[in-house]
Amino acid sequence: MCRHATTLSATRNVLLLAVLGVVAPGALLGQSANEVAGSNGVSNGAPNNIELSWRHIGNSAIEAGLPSLATGPVNRVWFGADGSTLYALTASGRTYQTSDFETWTFTSGASAPASANSVVAVVPEAGQPRIQAVSGARVYAAGQNAYRSDDGGANWTNLTAFRGQSILGSTLSDLAVSPQHPEVLVVAAANGVWRSADGGSSWTGLNDGLPNLPASRLLGVPSGTQGMRLALKTAPQQEVEWAPGQKTAWQASSAADVERDNNLKVALSRTLERTITAFAKQGNAVYAGDSEGRLFATPDILATPFSQQALSDLGAVESIWIDPKDPRIALAGFSVTGLAAKGAVVYRTMNGGQFWDDMTLNLPPNASVHGITADAASGTIYAATDAGLFFTTTDLTAAGRPTSWTTASIGLPAAAVMDVKLDSGGHQLYAVLDGYGVYSTMAPHRLKDVRVVNAADYSARAAAPGSLLSVLGTRVTKAASSSGAYPVLNASDTSSQIQVPFEATGSTLALTLEGRTGPFTVGVPLQATSPAIFVDPDGTPLLLDGDSGVLLDASKPARSGYRIQILATGLGRVRPEWPTGVAAPLNDPPAVVASVTASLDGTPVEVTESVLAPGYVGFYLVEIEIPRVVNAGPADLYISSAGQQSNHVRVYIEP
Repeated sequence: MCRHATTLSATRNVLLLAVLGVVAPGALLGQSANEVAGSNGVSNGAPNNIELSWRHIGNSAIEAGLPSLATGPVNRVWFGADGSTLYALTASGRTYQTSDFETWTFTSGASAPASANSVVAVVPEAGQPRIQAVSGARVYAAGQNAYRSDDGGANWTNLTAFRGQSILGSTLSDLAVSPQHPEVLVVAAANGVWRSADGGSSWTGLNDGLPNLPASRLLGVPSGTQGMRLALKTAPQQEVEWAPGQKTAWQASSAADVERDNNLKVALSRTLERTITAFAKQGNAVYAGDSEGRLFATPDILATPFSQQALSDLGAVESIWIDPKDPRIALAGFSVTGLAAKGAVVYRTMNGGQFWDDMTLNLPPNASVHGITADAASGTIYAATDAGLFFTTTDLTAAGRPTSWTTASIGLPAAAVMDVKLDSGGHQLYAVLDGYGVYSTMAPHRLKDVRVVNAADYSARAAAPGSLLSVLGTRVTKAASSSGAYPVLNASDTSSQIQVPFEATGSTLALTLEGRTGPFTVGVPLQATSPAIFVDPDGTPLLLDGDSGVLLDASKPARSGYRIQILATGLGRVRPEWPTGVAAPLNDPPAVVASVTASLDGTPVEVTESVLAPGYVGFYLVEIEIPRVVNAGPADLYISSAGQQSNHVRVYIEP
């Protein structure tokens, strides 16, 4: 972080310092693994023992329009002998326990009791509902709904039916009654665990902290106003999004990627007369794989027939990646299910699917490769498997022996990794874990392929006088160009932050950086202004309530008439001139010379102030006023200066 001041005279500035000190992405890029909130500080085997920090994005809860937040399927629930502990067995086979009905912890030492039904005179519904007698004449049952009988099962009260549907949303798979309190009833369902403390009269979900998100694929990573998007394993399969600024739960996504992909699989299955289980498309080039391990490819689906490769002793094709710049290069990962499947397997083609090379080497046996991606520039491949996340580095364009794989899972929960993706710049690595959701870290290949990016949004946009740059992949001890020395504001073994001098001129900065392996030079485009709004790795922008200094997000939306403070960089020179590397004054900070404008959902809004952020280096503060009449809901916000437009971010607004 670039903070040099510790006290401020104004309440607004005190709160600004607090927010910047907690969440500014420049800080995340500039901190070591042990310093980042939520870090486990454990080395993952990266080169030179450099630590990578995994950061949890979102949680495991889903907003499903039920009485409380939901999650994934739970098969069994039961109480311990003394009733002080509740256990839940998820559909993934993991058992969790809670004693306070809020915090769940994994346990390997508990087994579900036998699931025997009590005998009653009348069953409350057709089928085989779970029935448990309690004390006296009290009996509970769980099936399509939950029921209670106070006369030994002769007559039943439906506890969850409302207007022909269950308020808990799905069929109940199990129930348990506290041995201490016969009014405390817990049920397991396809959407989590539900508890009633009053004999079924009211229900509360116990899913907020239960690691049971049924994620299957990463559909998209944070970019602009879009957040993290997932496909779920639930039936019917659905899409959810953790939007920028979201703090509560995964929300249903309006996108239709899952439906589109399923339709394409059906179409390919008909064309190829096989059961297609995975495909990838880049332009007109298409790769597909079937349930028996066959791979198909065409460079132009409109004009060229598919070639076919039948690889022996492999399971179903589960994942395919295509090089976005050269579709002749592709990777395929295989499942442990299928004909004579032999475990985690990765194959590579360099010639559009004519021949495939085995890249597996030391990947663990008996594990499906659910997801696969690569950074073509460095030749780094990432494989998401049942046994964890692995990576290897090779030459994707040349034949050669397969290279050894290294685990990237140390510090992650012990669970199957269902998918893996890189952001568009190849800087951030995202992995989705069964039950636990999404985690991100700086991609380990960046340690061998250093990049200089904008500190606000990790983009490759041009620099501007006074702006902040992040050097990803190394600790920088010294930075300079023909404009003079660049202050190194923060540095760790994996990243560093520098400030461009306000005096910088020209169209390109020839930066000479002193890194851990010696000096190296990089070229960075330079413009008079190059605005960028600060966002964190899940896409949440740094927007503050101008009166209270509180960070604005989905749980704290802006309102009509609010003053919003936008934290940005790249707005160029200021007046009066200010020294590079020195924190802006706490009172009367220098004003931005260039004109700054802002747009909200395509409509110009008033900019009331654009100055250096008081007490900080390289941060600018742009204040706007929300119109008195404005549409409610998420809105698209960006700023512009001297013809240059910033990244677009999401702001939540209430009337």
